[in-house]
Amino acid sequence: MIQLYGHELSGNSYKVKLMLSVLGLDYEWIKVDLMAGAHKQPEFLALNPFGQVPLLVDGNTVLADAQAILVYLARQYGGESWLPLEPQAMSRVVRWLSTTAGEIRQGPESARLYHLFKATSINIEQAIQKSEFILTQLNDHLANQQWLELGHPTIADVAVFPYVALAGDGKVDLTPYTNVLAWIDRIKHLPGFVGMIGIEAAIAV
Repeated sequence: MIQLYGHELSGNSYKVKLMLSVLGLDYEWIKVDLMAGAHKQPEFLALNPFGQVPLLVDGNTVLADAQAILVYLARQYGGESWLPLEPQAMSRVVRWLSTTAGEIRQGPESARLYHLFKATSINIEQAIQKSEFILTQLNDHLANQQWLELGHPTIADVAVFPYVALAGDGKVDLTPYTNVLAWIDRIKHLPGFVGMIGIEAAIAV
């Protein structure tokens, strides 16, 4: 069975959990207690020398980094829908993985780290500015389409979703970004959607 090492407050751990769920894959959740420093212990470092979660173990495959894991799960279990092989379509999806590790990490994710985890090394003014920039870009991008690329859900949506949906933890107000809010709601209605602390599942009607 697939094993997912992670922490319940980690947005990156959550995005892998979400991907596993929408693909309908069974897995074993193994909590890594970040607060107790379990990710820096020798037994975990033997699996991931970077000392970070999430970490996925699928048979003989051991993968770190949330975006890399999404790529693996999409190609191994999701077929063309979640990550196509056609070069232009693939590049459009992968672009958002870079955005996730760049602007979203520097913006909403950093603001959340500052306020929720008291990461005082973060420049909160800069994080708020970067949050407003990327949320404006997202809002404009979603003005005339329901999903980030290709007209249907892809790993681009799964990668971008968590830290945008968790923006409130960083005191970033999503109210002005109506297209982003509508997109968040669409993701919450995907078959197999699961929430996390700070992201509630949609209410069935």
